[in-house]
Amino acid sequence: MKEMTRISEAKIKKFREKIFAWWKKNKRLLPWRETTNPYYIMISEIMLQQTQVNRSVEKYLEFIKNYPKIEKLAEASISSVLTNWSGLGYNRRALWLHEAANQIVKLKEFPKTQEELQKLKGIGPYTSRSILIFAFNYDIATVDTNIRRILITENFAKEQTKEKELFTIAQKLLPKGKARDWHNALMDYGSLVLTSAKTGIKPKTTTSSNSKENRLFRGLIVKYLTRNSKAKKEQLVKECNIPTEKINDILVGLIADGLVAKTKEDYTLPV
Repeated sequence: MKEMTRISEAKIKKFREKIFAWWKKNKRLLPWRETTNPYYIMISEIMLQQTQVNRSVEKYLEFIKNYPKIEKLAEASISSVLTNWSGLGYNRRALWLHEAANQIVKLKEFPKTQEELQKLKGIGPYTSRSILIFAFNYDIATVDTNIRRILITENFAKEQTKEKELFTIAQKLLPKGKARDWHNALMDYGSLVLTSAKTGIKPKTTTSSNSKENRLFRGLIVKYLTRNSKAKKEQLVKECNIPTEKINDILVGLIADGLVAKTKEDYTLPV
């Protein structure tokens, strides 16, 4: 691994000191940083997968208030969970979180390895590592968009560096016994200092305008149904301002994903 061979211990030490010194003065106060409860950490991580921090704070606080225990979330109806999730977008994450809660309740204990966590619905390599870091302070590294941008800007990696190697580099930079603080510091530094706008480094994946539009329409329909118990197709077209030629495909997709149910004439949230 070419990038790895160039990293001296002196450079690693200097980098760690720089990040921690900045963070000591600039750390963000966020509610999920006040707990090590793995259930709460899982909620925050799934919310933060595709939602900005400032939009997630209020929803996170509402969510843990309404579902303070994992058993409470597991036994909740899907319509209730979707209603509480409304406003965060990517509503499938609410279904995944609900299913993951049911899986954990059946296990009778919270998983504590990457392998076990990745068996849960909606939990991939990044999220499984993040849960272990922030709940248990395990000495493992993870790489999100912010951390990748830091690694590139600080010349530990390049924009074309593959994900597997990024994780290996991040692991070498990790100060032992400080994984929780280290990752919080990196995420704050990437969000507040080395931003995408400032560095010009964009995420590896981009979303097409067509899929963004469809996602918007899907979100509008789910949001409408959280406020109205049921609606006919014509109502959804009118109230959600959705093109008539797209409504059928969008509803079929929502039903397939388990986000919407259809009765004889109406559309509702799943029970």
